[in-house]
Amino acid sequence: MPGNYFADRVKDTTTTTGTGNVTLSGSPPTGFQTFNDAFGTNKHFFYCIAAGAEWEVGRGYLSGTTTLVREQVQASSNADALVNFSAGTKEVFNTIPAFNVERMALAGRVFARALGLYMT
Repeated sequence: MPGNYFADRVKDTTTTTGTGNVTLSGSPPTGFQTFNDAFGTNKHFFYCIAAGAEWEVGRGYLSGTTTLVREQVQASSNADALVNFSAGTKEVFNTIPAFNVERMALAGRVFARALGLYMT
């Protein structure tokens, strides 16, 4: 599995509906950068798409400057499956999923123990 990229202050919007690829606006809110500026194409990152009660956290990549491919859902308002987004504007941003934080914490504890350090 290719690595995952992270960047600060990456946010955009979309009006895409359905379960397919997401077309980003390419015009982030003031103070934020585009996904393309942060990652370019074909580099995997975690995203969140949110609009009211509809939300999805997953892993994807840009296949073009504004096309987000939703490759793997980690958690969602649709029983952790792809969300069939309804009409309206949705926020899309780079995130670190909770399951990743738990894995990093566990890896840190294992590494610390290997060094003879103990964490509470």
